[in-house]
Parts: sequence; C-alpha cells; structure tokens
Amino acid sequence: MDKVVSLEKAMEALHDNQTILIPGFVNIGVPETLIKGIIDKGCKNLNIISNNTSVRGRGIGLLVHENRIRHITCSHIGSNTETVEKVVAGEIDVTFVPQGTLCERVRAGGAGIGGVLTPVGIGTPVEEGKQIIELDGKKYLLEKALRGDVAIIHAWKADRMGNLVYRRTARNFNQIFATAADIVICEAEEIVEVGALDPDMIHTPGCLVDMIVKA
Repeated sequence: MDKVVSLEKAMEALHDNQTILIPGFVNIGVPETLIKGIIDKGCKNLNIISNNTSVRGRGIGLLVHENRIRHITCSHIGSNTETVEKVVAGEIDVTFVPQGTLCERVRAGGAGIGGVLTPVGIGTPVEEGKQIIELDGKKYLLEKALRGDVAIIHAWKADRMGNLVYRRTARNFNQIFATAADIVICEAEEIVEVGALDPDMIHTPGCLVDMIVKA
C-alpha cells in the first residue's frame, strides 16, 4: 500500500480542537513541514503534547506565535520566551510533566496501558490531585496514559509502505509518539521504494503510519 500523499491531502486529517502529538527536542526531529501545513490550514484551539515548544520562529514555536495552541502538555517551555509570555498572560494553558514521565505516559497510551507508576513527583506539587499507591513500603504516583487524535512526526527515511528510519538524535520522541495516536502522519527527508530499507534498521513499522509527506 502506497502511503505517500501530498501535504494538502495529509492536512485533511487535521482540525480545530484536536489533541496532537508533536515530537522533537528543541528543534531536532520536529515535523516542520507538517506544522506549517497546520498553520496554513488555519487549525486552532489545539491541545499539544510535546516535550517543549522549540524556540521563537521555529517548529512548535510557530504554532505558539500564531496563537493556535489552547493547551500544551510538556516538560518545559524555557527555551521559547514567547511561550513563557503567553502562559503568564493566560493565553496558553500548560501542564508540566517531568520528561521521563511524559515519555512513559505516551508509551502507555501506545501500548494500551491505563497508566504508569512512578516515584517522581512524590512530596512535590506534581502529586496534587493524583492517586498515590504504596507498594512494598514505597509511594508511587499513578500517572495516566496519554494519547492523541493525530501524531505528526519526522523521519530521515521512509519507504512507501510507511516503514521509518530516524537519524541519530532526531529519533528522540518520534518513535514513541508514532505509537500513541489514532492517525499518524510522517514527513520524511527521503522517500524510497519498498525493499530499499534494511529491515534491521527500521525503527517504526509501516503498520503504525497512515500517511507520508515529503519534507
């Protein structure tokens, strides 16, 4: 099945008010082509799940600048001063989640698990409103799974069936985010024919990917 489509076709899956998973560490491994497609389409009131909001004028920072985000769940926003300004002004709601916990919550969402137990946050404001479970004399927070309506991801190479290879640190959150959404759209730097990728080098199997766009 050939999953390569135009950017316009891929954008048919994006709408207002959706929860969208967007990977990347600052601006490494960020699906910038797809982000620009969201802006051009005019999607707004988005609920974003991401590690951060990149920097001013790049990646997710463009969504911040264009006022498309209603709420973001992330581990930090400090690298983008515009995000900080909008959060302080009440223009964006934010839920902070420790980076490792964020990964585990998304992993749980992809695996069909209801949540994870972690000691991170015990005795801090992070535990407020969450269920605390004690096992073998140690306390853990129950952190619920995270999923999205859509995940937009970035790969180095993709074949036409959607098998993906990430390059070095650009792999970061892409691989796990590809498991935890109803629709997964990938932008790829290079699109190759089926059979061109070494099966042992594939990071995300094509069964998880719905559409591929040329980055």
